[in-house]
Amino acid sequence: MKAGSAKKQLEGTFFLSEVMNANVFLKGKKIGKLSDIVIVNTGKVAVATYIIISRPFGYPSLLVPWNDVSTFSDKEITVDLDDVEKYACKIPEGFILLKDFILDKKILDMEDADVEVVYDIKMILKNKLYITDVDPSRDARLRRLGLSKFANLVHKKDDKSEEELIPWFYVQALPPNIGSFTGDVKLNVLKEKLNDLPPVDIVEILEDLDHEQRLTVINQLDDEHASDALEEIGPNMQREIISSLNKEKVADLIDRMTPGQAADVLAVLTLEDQAEIMKLMDEGNLHKIKSILEKRQDTILNLITEKYIKAQPDEKVETIQNDYPKIAKGKDEIMYIHVVGKDNRLLGILDVKEILQADDEALLRDVMNKSVITLKPESSIAEATAMFSRYGFRSLPVTNKENKIVGVVSQRDVAKLTLHFLE
Repeated sequence: MKAGSAKKQLEGTFFLSEVMNANVFLKGKKIGKLSDIVIVNTGKVAVATYIIISRPFGYPSLLVPWNDVSTFSDKEITVDLDDVEKYACKIPEGFILLKDFILDKKILDMEDADVEVVYDIKMILKNKLYITDVDPSRDARLRRLGLSKFANLVHKKDDKSEEELIPWFYVQALPPNIGSFTGDVKLNVLKEKLNDLPPVDIVEILEDLDHEQRLTVINQLDDEHASDALEEIGPNMQREIISSLNKEKVADLIDRMTPGQAADVLAVLTLEDQAEIMKLMDEGNLHKIKSILEKRQDTILNLITEKYIKAQPDEKVETIQNDYPKIAKGKDEIMYIHVVGKDNRLLGILDVKEILQADDEALLRDVMNKSVITLKPESSIAEATAMFSRYGFRSLPVTNKENKIVGVVSQRDVAKLTLHFLE
């Protein structure tokens, strides 16, 4: 992007067939037409890196970086270039051309069974241009024939077109030999599993993406899948995604969850956002959700136990191994050894598995984990839930300002609190 220029249209949804041959302008003067788009795979979605502009009278095509595109629509495209001829060149080998290499290719699943043919490609513009779906639908065929109005009428009567889209994250890495007439588009799922990607797999996909790409994927999922995915992701990502979604959409997604799951998601938000979203939610389960949220604002002091395993830093690993049945007897938390000083300051922690694998003669101070994740006495149950979700520990120590351990809270007890309201 040149200094002083800015994209005038930062978002929109397009099909490749609709933007192909769109007129391209520079400073109000037409310089050619869009003939193709160069893409690069970013793992789970593809992103446009260049546009290719064909010119009349035998002039060579222009290869223009996406950052130099000022506006992009099915009506017209504008670019910001200093010298047009600097961009005139042959397309380098290795570039993936969206129209030339992907459109009209056969789609195969992971067992090489035919799925369909790529008749069109869906794209979302959100600062960057994301390639989000391949489209094998009958609507796509109609659009390619210039019958978009008829396709829209069919779409209104039979709203199944969106269901036929195949998300780009199902597409395997494109083969190096793909070209105008070679290579197929292969999927990483079986044909019958296209619409059944588990939420946990969606979460793995989201974790690999940046914020804008995550929003793109969430917006492409049907509401049920989006709700399940939102429930599974970590609290930080939940907060980021929800803050960028329409509040009505968020309310609808949360309405599809159980009261406990809904409370988990709402708990990561500010009180202001909570209130705004809950006003838009169905009233059926709101009383349960509010009860859980109110309880989760309590501190974890009511859930801590003082029946946990403690040891001194100069004790040998062998001593803990030999005495474990004795020191674990009657304790509520037996999976971690909490290493404390004489003043009860928490120095480190060891998992029982680490104790079993450590050298018998080693001192606890030499094998303990010194970077300990802790809660504070004033931490809320919601904060504890978020910590357990993030780190996956079975319990967490609670320490005061002097780092003295005052007790331990278990993940099981925190989880039971939510389940209590679901009974």
